[in-house]
Amino acid sequence: MFRSLLFIPANNERFLKKSANLHPDILCFDLEDSVPSNEKVVARNLVGERLASQEGNNESSMYVRINSIDSGLVDSDLEGVIKVGLDGIVLPKISNREEVILVVDKIHAIASKRNISSKIRVMPSIETARGVINANSIASAHENVVALIFGVFDYLYDMNVDVEYDESVSYNYARSKIPVDARAADIDALDGIWQKVNDVDGLIKDAVLAKKLGYSGKTLIHPSHINPIHEIFRPTKKQIEWAKKVFAALKDSTGRGNARGAILLDGKMIDAVHYKQAKAVLSATEK
Repeated sequence: MFRSLLFIPANNERFLKKSANLHPDILCFDLEDSVPSNEKVVARNLVGERLASQEGNNESSMYVRINSIDSGLVDSDLEGVIKVGLDGIVLPKISNREEVILVVDKIHAIASKRNISSKIRVMPSIETARGVINANSIASAHENVVALIFGVFDYLYDMNVDVEYDESVSYNYARSKIPVDARAADIDALDGIWQKVNDVDGLIKDAVLAKKLGYSGKTLIHPSHINPIHEIFRPTKKQIEWAKKVFAALKDSTGRGNARGAILLDGKMIDAVHYKQAKAVLSATEK
């Protein structure tokens, strides 16, 4: 499930340790916006250590948001974080499919060199006018792309719009288009963050609207937002049916720790990652 993706500033060692006790669907260690330039190397090293330690819960998927292609830091970021324990990469400020393919090729090269699975998931973040226009081709750029993220604040900046986030008329088109383009590519979409940390009522109202637009969840910046978001984005009937099928197909192998690799289900390959997702869906329906 992609109900919640919680960004954790990767240069904050205390936050990284505390994240072991948090339970969003995705823990995303951030090397980009929340980390100043002079702390990028430290942040990269801390994330590498956090992934290697495998500390804490095994319920959340582990992602890293690397720096943008224009930053010149992508190669160093990927070298520092691609290791066992990493489930996915968030790609910020993606404007076209070629950028996705470029980074995916880099991921594959490093993963192959280290004998790590090349099935590291990718989530491009749409944060520019060009990205919005090209969202469907970005969503379908590669089979490892599993969701699009709407980066609302950078989008507003790119559009030269200086307004409050909740003045939604300024971004209605982009916010509505991204989940449609994602669904057309048979992947999910995650809505932008709710910046007003203490305004939980505002968060809930905003998330309800996002769900109506077709988003599967939201990106978050504070742990207190996890439970309200999980309550709103409860598994759908379609998700529950899928989870039951996957769980039944894989429980005899993956569930006992002797996985026999990927198998075919309804014309699609499923593996241990899908088994983990299926368990999460079924667990969420019981809460």
